[in-house]
Parts: sequence; structure tokens; C-alpha cells
Amino acid sequence: MTSPLDTLPKIGAPATRALHAAGYTTLRQLAGVPRSELAKLHGMGPKALGILQAVLEEHNLGLD
Repeated sequence: MTSPLDTLPKIGAPATRALHAAGYTTLRQLAGVPRSELAKLHGMGPKALGILQAVLEEHNLGLD
């Protein structure tokens, strides 16, 4: 059985591709990653970052 932390939320294809290219394939891997680091990824915009932060917060986690 998979946990919601084992998958990435729906954030759009460019942002998902950017995360995969950087080696992030699960939501769990993003906990504690600096927001500024993710913002540098080509295809990662403010909307996707906001969605990631919101979903992480649902699990008492977050971006740095």
C-alpha cells in the first residue's frame, strides 16, 4: 500500500518533469528541501511550489 507521501501531487507536467530530472520522485523527498532550491528548477513556478508546500503541511512537513 502506498502512502500519499510516496507520490507527487498534481502540479503540472513541466514542474513534475523538473522534479524528476532533479531526482525527486516522491513528496517525502521534498520535506526540508529549501524552497529557493526548487524555485531554480526549470519549469517550477510559484503555483507548483505553493501546492507542494500545502500538501506537505497536510502531513506536518514543509519546505525550508
